Amino acid sequence: GDVLEGILRALRPQGVLWRHDAAVRRHEGLPLAVEPAFGAVPEAVEVREGPIRYLAAPHHGQKTGAFLDQRENRFLAAATARPAGRALDLFTYHGSFALHLAGRASSVLAVDQSAAALARGAENAALNGLTNVTWREANAFDLLRTLERAGERFDTIVVDPPAFAKTRALAGYKEINLRAMRLLAPGGTLLTCSCSYHVSREAFRKMLAAAAADAGRRLVVRRELGAASDHPEILTMPETGYLKGVLLEAPS
Repeated sequence: GDVLEGILRALRPQGVLWRHDAAVRRHEGLPLAVEPAFGAVPEAVEVREGPIRYLAAPHHGQKTGAFLDQRENRFLAAATARPAGRALDLFTYHGSFALHLAGRASSVLAVDQSAAALARGAENAALNGLTNVTWREANAFDLLRTLERAGERFDTIVVDPPAFAKTRALAGYKEINLRAMRLLAPGGTLLTCSCSYHVSREAFRKMLAAAAADAGRRLVVRRELGAASDHPEILTMPETGYLKGVLLEAPS
C-alpha cells in the first residue's frame, strides 16, 4: 500500500504491475503471480535506447527483457566494435546487445536457447530495419565448440549469461569465456559480464586470467564495467554490486 502510494505520487504512471513471479518467493512460501496494481500495463512497451528501439515485455519477459542495468554497456559494445567486422552475441535473449552491434558490424550472430526470446529479437530487428542479424537457437557452450572446430573467428564478442548456480558459477564462466577467447580475432574485443552477485570482482578477474592462460591468448583490459549509472552500488550493501564486467582486447 505505502509503496504503491509512493510510486503513484512520485511518478504518476499510467499503470503499475506487480511481478510476484520470482522463484525465490517459494523459499518464503509465497505464491507466484503477475498482478495489475494500478491502471493498465500493455503486453509490450516500446523502449528507445539511443538509436535503437525494442519491445519490452512487462508481463512475461525476464526482467521485462529490457535489462536496463546493461544500457551503458550496450552503448560501449557498439562504440568499440570493429567496423564492418563479424560480431557474436551469446545469451542474446531479446537481442539488446545484438541490435546495437548490428549498426556497426557487417553481421551479427545472436545466440540463445529460447526460441520465443529469439522470435522477439527478430521482431526487434525488424522494428529497426536491421537485416544483418542471424538468430541461432542453440546451447552457447555447445555452439562455441562447433564454431571453434570450424575455425570461425569474430571481431566482436559479447558474453552476457544469466546468473549461474552458485556451486558451478566460476567453472561455467571460465568455460564460456575460454571458448569465446579462442574465437576472438586479432584486434578484436570481448565484452564479458557476470550478474551472479556471489561472484566477486576479484574472483571474476582471476577467472578471466585463468581462462586466457588456458586459451593461450594475450588479452588487454580496456575497461572495468558495472551496472548503468542509475543502478548505483551502495558501499554497505555489496549485493548491489552484482553486475561486473570487463572489456578485453586481443592485440593485433
